[in-house]
Amino acid sequence: MGDNVEFDTEIDVLVIGAGGCGLVAALAAAERGATVAVVEKAPRLQGNTALSSGSVPGAGSRFQRAAGIADSPARYAADLRRIAGPHDADALVDRLAGISAELVEWLVDSAGVAMTLVETYRHVGHGVPRLHAPPARRGADLVADLERAVAARDIPLALGQEARALITRDGAVRGALTVDAEGREARIGAGAVILASNGFAAARDLVAAHCPQAARARYAGAPGSTGEALRWGTALGAATGNLGAYQAHAGLAEPSGALVTWTVVERGGFIVDGNGARFADETLGYSAFAAPALAAAPPLHMIYDARIADDVAAGQPEFAELAAAGGALAADDAAALAARIGVPAETFAATCRAAADAAEGGATDTFGRRQWGLGALRPALRATRIAPALFHTQGGLMVDGDARVLARDGTWIRGLYAGGGAAVGISGLSGGTGYVSGNGLLAALGLGYLAGRAAGRQAGAEAGDAPATELQTQS
Repeated sequence: MGDNVEFDTEIDVLVIGAGGCGLVAALAAAERGATVAVVEKAPRLQGNTALSSGSVPGAGSRFQRAAGIADSPARYAADLRRIAGPHDADALVDRLAGISAELVEWLVDSAGVAMTLVETYRHVGHGVPRLHAPPARRGADLVADLERAVAARDIPLALGQEARALITRDGAVRGALTVDAEGREARIGAGAVILASNGFAAARDLVAAHCPQAARARYAGAPGSTGEALRWGTALGAATGNLGAYQAHAGLAEPSGALVTWTVVERGGFIVDGNGARFADETLGYSAFAAPALAAAPPLHMIYDARIADDVAAGQPEFAELAAAGGALAADDAAALAARIGVPAETFAATCRAAADAAEGGATDTFGRRQWGLGALRPALRATRIAPALFHTQGGLMVDGDARVLARDGTWIRGLYAGGGAAVGISGLSGGTGYVSGNGLLAALGLGYLAGRAAGRQAGAEAGDAPATELQTQS
């Protein structure tokens, strides 16, 4: 639309979305001296960062050095490329791996986030331990620390303030139209706008169009991931990349919806279908395993033993809470456990024997699994019912190394930045097999960090004086 717009207020940087990406972007922009505000459509902070374990990869961090772990951005980038393969955002692999240690140390030193190096597990894809997480392994703790830092710096954070449209001026993005819970509109002018509104995993039309493999999976991510950034950006002529990629998780506990950490598998657990049989190599990882899990006969159960349960619970409180709430069925042997989970006893016993033989080196696993953690399972046994789920998309608007949104001709759409689920990810072209643990938060916090620094530096220089027009791209 070509209506002239009068701004109700003007700032240097407007951040749309108050998840991990948005809060980091706001802090980074404010550090550069910019005036910043954050708007969030939800009435509380509830993005995908809060739902995660809060694990942020940092290659070559001082925490790794203190632990005697040799790592580098080049080694991390090689790990990422090995798992993801070729995709649309190869340059971002080096850029994000290159700042990963700086990001982790900035989170601790400047943002006041409590984080420690995770040495007890590293998950599939990482050659060395490089994940850094809150002590309780809760993404909600990370978000709470970021929220406190935003408040301490007097950065306005408006909850329940939904961005409905971007505002342009002379081909540049210069603000947004927002609406609060009472329906009151506000037109916020800004030298730069950072899209931190997550991806499109909760928009079933977009998932069906771009990620058909995941279209029938249960959605278990943040409810606000409804694709506004993708719709707005493409309406402005933005390029997109890796739209078919997503992060799934094969271990959503039923019926509670809690995540069963894949550390259980890494310690030696395995997964059976409704017939009591295994059907794929579980060490593919929690995202890659979702595809065979979707094709398997339900219900699915993760099988482990008391040693694994105690070991994992000691380091990951959410798993301990799941077990305490009845999420772990116990039995003395395979026959008793088969009865508890409702699978044929003979088939399940054969499955357990074959897994034990492979874990002890007496036979080659049918599915090619080579890593069995603590070895063959021992009595007493445990089982947790699980189902595969879609958590967030890993494709979005193309961005450069400063998280600036790029048009289809490769030029910058002036004034517009994107991070996290709003931007292209580094998890492959399509499907969930290219996802390495921490990719989501690396893109969220890393691109938020880059966008905030760049927007804070450039906002004033990029501001123009021409009349503003409102781009009607409501989702």
